[in-house]
Amino acid sequence: MPTQNSAMWRQKSNRGLFIGIFGFCLGLFGIMCGMFWEDIFNWIKHKEMALAPDTRVYENWKTPPMELHLDIYLYNWTNPEEFGNLSSKPILQQLGPYRFIDKPDKVNISWHPANSSVTYRRRSFYYFDAAGSAGSLDDEITTLNAVALSAAATAKQWNAVKRGMVDVGLKLYGQEMSVTKTVDEMLFTGYSDSMIDVAMAMPIFGDEVKVPFDKFGWFYTRNGSADLTGVFNVYTGADNLAQLGQMHSWNYNTHTGFFDSYCGMTNGSAGEFQPQQLQPGGSVGLFTPDMCRTLPLDYVETVEIEGLQGYKFSGGERSVDNGTLYPENLCFCGGECVPSGVMNISSCRFGSPVFMSYPHFYNADPYYVEQVEGLQPDKEQHEFYMVVEPSTGIPLEVAARFQVNMLVEPIDGIQLYTDIPRIFFPLIWFEQKVTITPELADQLKLLPVLLLAGQIFAGICLAVGLILLLWMPMQQLLSWCQSRQYDVKTQQKSNGQYKSRSQFSSAEELKSKASTLVCEKSAGESPDSSPLLERDIKPAVVITKSQTGDNEVTAINKGTDSKQD
Repeated sequence: MPTQNSAMWRQKSNRGLFIGIFGFCLGLFGIMCGMFWEDIFNWIKHKEMALAPDTRVYENWKTPPMELHLDIYLYNWTNPEEFGNLSSKPILQQLGPYRFIDKPDKVNISWHPANSSVTYRRRSFYYFDAAGSAGSLDDEITTLNAVALSAAATAKQWNAVKRGMVDVGLKLYGQEMSVTKTVDEMLFTGYSDSMIDVAMAMPIFGDEVKVPFDKFGWFYTRNGSADLTGVFNVYTGADNLAQLGQMHSWNYNTHTGFFDSYCGMTNGSAGEFQPQQLQPGGSVGLFTPDMCRTLPLDYVETVEIEGLQGYKFSGGERSVDNGTLYPENLCFCGGECVPSGVMNISSCRFGSPVFMSYPHFYNADPYYVEQVEGLQPDKEQHEFYMVVEPSTGIPLEVAARFQVNMLVEPIDGIQLYTDIPRIFFPLIWFEQKVTITPELADQLKLLPVLLLAGQIFAGICLAVGLILLLWMPMQQLLSWCQSRQYDVKTQQKSNGQYKSRSQFSSAEELKSKASTLVCEKSAGESPDSSPLLERDIKPAVVITKSQTGDNEVTAINKGTDSKQD
């Protein structure tokens, strides 16, 4: 019996030890998981988000999964015959949108592991969407003659002889202040012009005149071309995820050369990604090749897109200022410092007097809106903004809106541009608005859930580990408490006659003592203490003969055991 009890005790001890060790390991795992789960999560996210041919984001980066639309609005000039009359303003009528479906892609992709970057070109195919448009490509538009104005603006910097030659050319080929063309000609198809033909056929002005195209159109040669927007080189984020999608160089240079100092740096984002772990109150940069510069966007508010919280960065006054309001933007003047609200990109557009702004001169000095009639700036329709998911830097919604303006002003020696007002003339504006798809939004929603789930799992492991670690000690403590409670009750019942259980060295001693006590108690009781005995019973008399032959009288009580011979 003692051997069996000892074996059972050892079995329980071994089981308790095993449970304790397992609980300790599980609790330690929970602590370590809680401490390093966020680092593990960030490491996994780094591997999945860095740009590489085998990562999750590569296909979405190369060919965006959402459908993109390019909406184009043109200004129809209704009173060109009155231009030059200082008492009247140009009256503009907005036509559109003319919607095109944009199918973008990235081609000529080359990877550079040495500095964790990738080089590529952008190519897009545009398809007219008649159902989504408010007009036809055959609609006729009267607008400013951009070809003649570009030629005259270029000649403005020349001597009188060369400028006179340009003036003769404009008269010879019947150039006027305005032209009337179809929407198709003004956009992707382009139209021929005698001034362009002569400049290409007779390069009498040498390198001073650069004619990049044989036709004029705002989007001429852009459809299906991979050359127009240049060569991009961006960081892949392989060694530093914070640099993912940030510009390293454009056309193989880290400085565009079109603006002085830091204004010409090729920094900011290429558009697909923004810096991660963004904070309210900051700003992001967007490099725009059509303007050869980076556009700063400032934080304005926190909004919700497809169930995700995002920071909205908007193009405010600082974005389109050229030193008037923000002195640090003085290097964006480009030699023609004008009131805040337009960006001089003439050097980027082959010397043509092109100035970019937001549609309807939104966020610009009232000086510009007052020069023409028909413009109504509106935040809802004309704001340039980007909503970014702060932890990943992925844009949730983008509304890219720009307006193309050309500076018309008097030019000495050129008759067509004599005695005219100085006006920043709006010609066209366009927007490209895109919102993240619900499927991509659901994937982003999983990221904080996975992070929280890992932390909860670590907490559960720690809690279960502590319970298992303390299971055997708690069980022994409860057993000891129950034993003490039993001893107290036993001592109270026996009035101190017995020893407590803890005073016996073994269970056998306890049992032996209990048997002895029972026997002593039985022996100490009187015969008549039993309720089975009757006190008034008289003894019976029995007469027997002894061995000598004499009679003997014996008195016995009834109820006692006796033998009769």
